[in-house]
Amino acid sequence: NRLPTTIIAGDQEKQREKMAEMMKCVGVVGGGQMGSGIAQLAAMNGLDVWLMDADQDALSRATAAISSSVNRFVSKGLLSKEVGDDAMRRLHLTSNLQDLRSADIIVEAIVESEDVKKKLFKDLDRIAKNSVILASNTSSISITRLASATQRPSQVIGMHFMNPPPVMKLVEIIRGADTSEETFLTTKALAERFGKTTVCSQDYAGFIVNRILMPMINEAFHTLYTGVATKEDIDSGMRHGTNHPMGPLELADLIGLDVCLSIMKVLHEGLGDSKYAPCPLLVQYVDAGRLGRKRGVGVYDYRKKKPITPSPRL
Repeated sequence: NRLPTTIIAGDQEKQREKMAEMMKCVGVVGGGQMGSGIAQLAAMNGLDVWLMDADQDALSRATAAISSSVNRFVSKGLLSKEVGDDAMRRLHLTSNLQDLRSADIIVEAIVESEDVKKKLFKDLDRIAKNSVILASNTSSISITRLASATQRPSQVIGMHFMNPPPVMKLVEIIRGADTSEETFLTTKALAERFGKTTVCSQDYAGFIVNRILMPMINEAFHTLYTGVATKEDIDSGMRHGTNHPMGPLELADLIGLDVCLSIMKVLHEGLGDSKYAPCPLLVQYVDAGRLGRKRGVGVYDYRKKKPITPSPRL
């Protein structure tokens, strides 16, 4: 007699949960806001972490950001001091990709460029152990195409954290054309071990969240561009009218205008619909280097204003 499918599926899921629990080491490539946040999250949940970035300054900034964030968690009573101290001890920094060779899962969180990511996946495929899961934090790029750069496409998956990863509750999991059920269930179980809610998307441009979110942000730029309303009123209208915690332009500044533009280009190219064409104002801001909070100026100006010293009277 054959066992019911639900029982078999349940047993498989329990097995993957055990595999996720058995994971000891996480590799993260990219010391920016997302990479450092993912590294912090893994360390706070008891895994050893190797955070890799070729830029030593980026690693220094990542260490400072992680330490500050962990301290905030402790001061708010969300984390015990012992767990916070343990998380910092578990964090290892490196500029050598070879140091990730023993990781059980490697999550890349580098620049949102398909060519750059493909090169990284090719390099990871060469140095990582046989059983590794290679995950991408991409917000829009095809997992199937990234997996094609490796000899193990069944072990490649999308693991899209929201910003900032230690705080936001969602992880989008994206299956490529060849992603195995084992890779999917193990990755899902690991995200749940991190305390996250997971949603699963098929491998289409923008996945779930950004397919809906980015056109809204782009439309907010069109609303500003065509003079319908001020940036303050656009954001206030969406905060108070739809109960969003941030307005779309504020959110764009937090995400990074360059990231928003990159995702809109992927949507436009991947879905072939003119409604996804990036707003000219968004393009202009990125061309001008107004990338949002990380640069001090985007739609809004976050730079500290210097006090004006009055001229002495003659």
